[in-house]
Formats: sequence, structure tokens, C-alpha cells
Amino acid sequence: MVQYTQIDTFGRFTQVSRETITSLIKYEKFLIKSNKMLNLIGKSTISEIWTRHFLDSSQVIDFIDKNTRSIIDLGSGAGFPGLIIAILAKDKKIHTKVKLVEKSPKKASFLREIVNDLNLNVEVLNINALTHVKKLEADLIVARAFKPLKIILKFLNKNKQNWKKVFLFLGKTGHEELIQASKSWYIKYKQRMSITSSDSVIIVIDKLNKKIN
Repeated sequence: MVQYTQIDTFGRFTQVSRETITSLIKYEKFLIKSNKMLNLIGKSTISEIWTRHFLDSSQVIDFIDKNTRSIIDLGSGAGFPGLIIAILAKDKKIHTKVKLVEKSPKKASFLREIVNDLNLNVEVLNINALTHVKKLEADLIVARAFKPLKIILKFLNKNKQNWKKVFLFLGKTGHEELIQASKSWYIKYKQRMSITSSDSVIIVIDKLNKKIN
């Protein structure tokens, strides 16, 4: 009963087709099965996959321009948010190529299996994003539970000629991280409250420059 309620909530928010819901159910089952060996998500969130992970990841889809040709998900892990974005993009006829960046070979293998099973326009890159900066070029970069904000900003600065916009999911410490970051960086961004947690926000970065002390 709990799962049906969560699926209903997800469906009402995203307005996706039954076929897409079926794809997500496949994803959920494989995720639960694989989690026993790969520790993809916290055990406490297994009963809340549709809200804590699927819905949370999906809330940026309406902010993605239909002219966005490429998206990179840093540290994709279990596929959040990049794989969910790819599934919803397919449903909404957004023709964008999603690249999932994951340094763990086992997790990358998990992602490839899901991508192949669901026939998605997704490439899985089994690399360390922080040491392969030049390979990561996209119109949009997204990251959820990847690294602390100060590390992500350094990465983005090194790679800023290769991205146009960045979506970052920030948790409970996000506000404080932004305050600390503003001491070292000029950041042009918009902030949106998360629909799944009152403690979380999503920031959309348009420009980033290092301050000269």
C-alpha cells in the first residue's frame, strides 16, 4: 500500500506515462536487489525509493531546456539524479544525451545494465570526475550527494569553459556551505526549495568566478 501511494504521488507530480512508471518499477526492483551487494542507497530509504530518490531526482526536469543537448551527472552512484532525468526526458520527448559519471566499476556496471534494459540515451563513464576534467563537457552538469560544495566549485572552475549551467542538490548543510563559499567565490545562482525535504535546496549556477584576495 505504501508503494502504491508513493507511485501515485510521483505520477501526479511528474505527469509521466504508464510505460514510464513500468520502467521505474523495473529500476526499483533491480536497485533493491543490487543494493544488497553494492550499498547503492541507505537501508533506511529502501521503503521510500519513490519519494526520497525518484521524486527528489525528478524535480529538476521541468527546468531543463528542450535545447539542452547534453547532461553530465557527477558521481551518479545508484543513478540519482541522472538516470531519473534520462527516463523522464525520454517520456517528455526531450532529446538530450545523459552521461553518468561513476568511478566505482561495480556501480558503473549496475548503471549500464539498467540503461540497456530500459533502452535509454545514456552513456556510463567509469572514471573519476575530479581527475578527468577534460572529458566532461556538457550543456548542463548535475550533482546530488557528490562532494562538499567547496570541492564541486573547484571542479566547476577548472571546467567552466565546458558547461553552461549547473544544478546542485544541497542538503541540511547547504545554506552554511553557500555562506562559506561566497567568501571565496562570486556565484551567480538561483535557489529553489526542494519539494521532498524542507531542509534541502537546489541551486542553479549560471556563472562562477574565483575571488582574488
